[in-house]
Amino acid sequence: MSFSLSSLAQPTSPLTAARILGVRIDRITQQQMLDEMDSLIAQAHEQRARGEQAPCQQIVTVNLEYLMAAQRNVGFRRCLNQARLAVADGAGVVLAARYLGTPVPERITGTDTLAELAKRCAARGYRLYLLGAAPGVAEAAAQRLQQLAPGLQIAGTYSGSPAPAEEEAIIARIAQAQADVLCVAYGAPAQDLWITRNLERLPVALAMGVGGAFDFLTGRQQRAPQQMQRMGLEWLYRLYREPWRWRRMLALPQAILLVLVKGQKA
Repeated sequence: MSFSLSSLAQPTSPLTAARILGVRIDRITQQQMLDEMDSLIAQAHEQRARGEQAPCQQIVTVNLEYLMAAQRNVGFRRCLNQARLAVADGAGVVLAARYLGTPVPERITGTDTLAELAKRCAARGYRLYLLGAAPGVAEAAAQRLQQLAPGLQIAGTYSGSPAPAEEEAIIARIAQAQADVLCVAYGAPAQDLWITRNLERLPVALAMGVGGAFDFLTGRQQRAPQQMQRMGLEWLYRLYREPWRWRRMLALPQAILLVLVKGQKA
C-alpha cells in the first residue's frame, strides 16, 4: 500500500513545535520557513546599518539519521535544539510527528529549500556563499542556482573541510566575500556542528547545512522520481542507487522503533 506525504499535511500553528526523541521540529511550511529566513536577513541588514552586530542564525533540516545521531551525541542534539529553525527533512520524521499527535505541515528538504532560497536572494539582492562538497562541485552548484534564479549574486564558493584547523581561513574568506547567507555541504553531523562551533563569529545573517544539495543540483547524484518523493520512498531510491549506504539506512528502522517505544522523550 502506498501513501502520499501531501495527504499527511494538517493545519498547525507555527508557534508550536513537535518533539521527537528529544529533538525539536518546527511545525511550519516551506513558505513560512522562507518568509522567516527572509525576515532574519532583512533584520541583520538593519542592525548592520545602525552599526550593531548582527548574530548569525542557524537553520537545520532534520531526518531520521539526525534523530539517531542526536541520541548518541549530546552535543549534536544541543546543536539541533538551539537552531533558529529546525524542520522535517524526511518522510520518517513527518510520519513520526503525526504518530505523536503533533503533525508537521509538510516535508522540507535542504535541496528544495536551497533552490527557493536562491530565488528569494536574487529578488532581494542578498549574496549567497556555498561551502563544502568535493572540489569544483560548489562552483557548478552556483552556476545551476544562477540558472534557476537569474540575477543571484554568488558571494563565493569553496570546498574546504570541517577540520578545526581550517576554520580561521574559511571564516576569513566568507568575511571578505561579504555574504548574507552561508550554505554548508559537509554532511551530517559535521556541517551542523561546524556551524554551531563558529556561529558567534560567522559574518553572515544565516547559515544552513544542506548535505548533498550541491550534488543533487549539479546532477552528480540523482534524486528519486517525483512520484517516489511524494510517496515518501526517496530513501529507497537512494539505497537502490547507492547500496553501500545500507548501514546508514539502518537508522530508519531504529529510529522508528525508538519513536514507538519512547515517543517524544530522549
